[in-house]
Amino acid sequence: MKLFHRLLPLLCFAVSVSGLLQQATLSFTAESRSLQLAGSGVKSQIILDGKDWPGVIRTTNDLAMDFGRVTGTNATIELVNNTVIQPMPLTSKGGATIIAGTIGNSSFIDYLISAQKINVSQIRGQWESFSSQVVQNPVPGLDSALVIAGSDKRGTIYGLYDISEQIGVSPWYWFADVASKNRSAIYAMNMTKIQGPPSVKYRGLFINDEQPALTNWVNENYRMGKYGPGFNADFYSNVFELLLRLRANYLWPAEWNSMFNVDDPLNAPTADMYGIVQGTSHTEPLMRATKEQSLFLNGIWSWTGNQANVTTFMEAGAERAASFDSIYTMGMRGLGDTASPTLNASELEQIITVEQQILRKTFNTSDITNIPQMWCLYKEVGGYFEQGLSVPDEITLIWADDNWGNNQRLPILNETSRAGGAGVYYHFDYVGTPRDYKWINTIQLQKTWEQMHLAYERDAQTIWIVDVGDLKTLEVPINYFFDMAYDMSAMSSPDSTMTWLIQWAEREFGTAAANATANAMNTYGMLAGRRKFELVDPSTYSVNNYNEAENVLAEWSDLVDQAQAIYDSLPAVSQPPFFELLLQPALSGYTLHQIHITAAMNNVYAEQRRTSANTLAQQALSAFNQDHAITQRYHTLLNGKWNHILDQTHLGYDYWQQSERNTLPPIAYVQTMEMSLAGNMGVSIEASNGSVPGDSNYNVALSNNTLVLPPMDPYGPATRYIDIYSRGTGSFTYTVNTTGISWLTATPSTGTLSVSANHTDQRVVLSIDWAVAPNGSNIVFIPITSSDDYGNYAAPQVNLPVNNTSVPASFHGFVESDATLSMEAEHTSANTSSTSAHYAIISGYGRTLSGVTLLPVTAASQTAPNGPMLQYAFYAFSNVSNANVTVYVGPSLNTIPARPLRYALRIDDGPITTVQPCPTYTLGALPDAWNGAVANAVWANRSTVAVSPGSHTLSLWALEPALVFQKIVVDLGGVRASYLGPPESRRV
Repeated sequence: MKLFHRLLPLLCFAVSVSGLLQQATLSFTAESRSLQLAGSGVKSQIILDGKDWPGVIRTTNDLAMDFGRVTGTNATIELVNNTVIQPMPLTSKGGATIIAGTIGNSSFIDYLISAQKINVSQIRGQWESFSSQVVQNPVPGLDSALVIAGSDKRGTIYGLYDISEQIGVSPWYWFADVASKNRSAIYAMNMTKIQGPPSVKYRGLFINDEQPALTNWVNENYRMGKYGPGFNADFYSNVFELLLRLRANYLWPAEWNSMFNVDDPLNAPTADMYGIVQGTSHTEPLMRATKEQSLFLNGIWSWTGNQANVTTFMEAGAERAASFDSIYTMGMRGLGDTASPTLNASELEQIITVEQQILRKTFNTSDITNIPQMWCLYKEVGGYFEQGLSVPDEITLIWADDNWGNNQRLPILNETSRAGGAGVYYHFDYVGTPRDYKWINTIQLQKTWEQMHLAYERDAQTIWIVDVGDLKTLEVPINYFFDMAYDMSAMSSPDSTMTWLIQWAEREFGTAAANATANAMNTYGMLAGRRKFELVDPSTYSVNNYNEAENVLAEWSDLVDQAQAIYDSLPAVSQPPFFELLLQPALSGYTLHQIHITAAMNNVYAEQRRTSANTLAQQALSAFNQDHAITQRYHTLLNGKWNHILDQTHLGYDYWQQSERNTLPPIAYVQTMEMSLAGNMGVSIEASNGSVPGDSNYNVALSNNTLVLPPMDPYGPATRYIDIYSRGTGSFTYTVNTTGISWLTATPSTGTLSVSANHTDQRVVLSIDWAVAPNGSNIVFIPITSSDDYGNYAAPQVNLPVNNTSVPASFHGFVESDATLSMEAEHTSANTSSTSAHYAIISGYGRTLSGVTLLPVTAASQTAPNGPMLQYAFYAFSNVSNANVTVYVGPSLNTIPARPLRYALRIDDGPITTVQPCPTYTLGALPDAWNGAVANAVWANRSTVAVSPGSHTLSLWALEPALVFQKIVVDLGGVRASYLGPPESRRV
């Protein structure tokens, strides 16, 4: 199903606003033939048929209050129950009218259709569609009105909420406290808008893993139920409203310690009244909750051991839900979201047959093709399907991701033509291997775009359901997911994410802050998406190599500065939601990385016996306390409205399951009342844990007082560094001696250090004047002396290899430095396409810059060297017969088993090497090395090539779509260990 929206005529003269990526029909300045809906002297009224859907009437009350949120005066509501339209005088002089209703349920709308006042031919009989237009003399007594006509219940509801969003009420006004925009006047533009049907038919979320945060919050704010937490109709009403404002329609309610239909008998009828399609999770067949299986089933949850009672149990679930708009989960799993120890494919076919018999009996019909049913191919269930299990054609197959946002499989061959269609079960939260992630938002929107765009284009368009954990803290990806599901045509471009972010930021925080907020949120997505917070530890980022840990922490610090500056610029009413949606995640992300990186540096400094190790230990402890302070700030915000939402632990994981208490990583202290055996001065260098004078496990040799820096050349880092520090009890003056080497500068070359906290360490930066430095390769010997003695050792020395080389002036491309070449995938020297496929850049995708992928995603398999090609020119100085080329690609899986993801590469005209980054696997299992790929957020595969000195071209081919290139690294013998890989090489 494809969404369309058409405007006749298209006007661009007014100051207008729209829902995210939707066409505007309202403005805040008058124009020719526009209709003023609100403002000074204008009293707004909304007229609808009292016999329309209760959910439509309820939504109209929301819209009436939304006018009050924006203008200060609520609209009035006129419910009319006439079958014959009578003259309708305005409720007061100077009023303005909105007429809203559902085709076939509203006498007003049906009258306007029969009187040819409105044309609904484009929405009649369509799913969840609406029209919006200003109509002159719509009914006797009215000069004009804005008319919203819905094709069905939710079509009308979406039309009403479309007005709410356009006038300045965010869908997140309650769940994220987004302030409504004050407006002095609101006008309906003279145009016709047709919107719908949605791209994906059923669009929903799954509240899951809701302990401790959401459960604790619910227990504090709602009455406890008979069987557990208070997930009652008062709570769910806010969820239902949010879903509808986001143009979603489907819910899997909280599972783990609650029972939607039992905890509050009003839950299901309230959902139905609102217009929410009810469902249960993949492990809860025929509308019976997991907890019900333990409490109310007579006997054990086993088909082979308790078939009769399980059947009766399921019958009760179907009957209970029969009067509501529902999608029935089919099949069966083990108790409590586990694989059944006894089920097989044959028995599952029998179970589905029985379940369909139950539906026939419940609905008293032999034809159940119009009763929505779904079977989720989650974990081991997918294995049954692979074994040949036959699923009735009317059942929607929901293909599950790997719990980490990577689709495992999508429809192929005749699966695309099933009557029930296909869907996707996706995750923004998970409990399981390799690690839980359920604290705060770690979702990179570009990756979500890449995977869900793939799913849509591969015909998974009937149901999209996303696991959102506690819901709170995942507001931004939830909104993004539903906007994709509602209107994929507006988000079909790889660049659409940034467009969406700008519009999202403008809606929530205003035009002035929109670009800065969008950029900051985009940065957050990349930094948080590199590795789930729960997986970060002191060993993640290299403290020594490429300044990686320091650079990562600096990126987080810069993000906090950006977010804080935006926060400070906002009016007071907009600061709480900004804190919830961006500032707190940025502060928490920075602080978590500060804790781990500071602890890592502390451990290295302690190994080097630095006095400052103790200072770092205290800094790590301070950051640990700051983490708690940020949590408390969130919990006390708005008089404690969201207390407990950040209860989830996130520090101290030692296996996949959550830590029961936040725990500081190990830190070490040195004894500062005693001097090192090697004197007061210590010396260390970039890219080494070694320390001189004295012995260290990392030094070149026992009792060797020399350290060797990584080489310097004109194409690498502009500086290298030497750290000089206190590791004793007294002061000393150091000197870095570069006498006689005019082209080498050490800054500062001398200084005095002591045991004082502010004077214990000095980083000496080395730089070279390449115009003066001698050509070729040299080694510079740099003595470092102290005014104190060296204990039992001699004075230390640092050696610096220097390579003053150059490339031909005619060369353009990447240049080797430090026996390394590192290239971001988007920085090609050539990019070819074919008539059927081309490469596109997904800006902001991945861990460092962007992704490059082959489009369309439905393209056929490609070949090398004939298919679309990416080329990278590089210049090498090394001569290496077995250089390693590592290609970093997104952690995607093989969604077409017969066409696993593959790429090919070669150097110049050499042999072509084909690589399959994701190993072959069977649905129901996961590929080898999957744990590492999802933890690291990349597949990183090595190939061996020969590289000689001179100019070369690396050619790269995506042999299948859905492969996303991020980075290419050529190791000529110099690549050092790091998480993100070497920084990008210099291009000339």
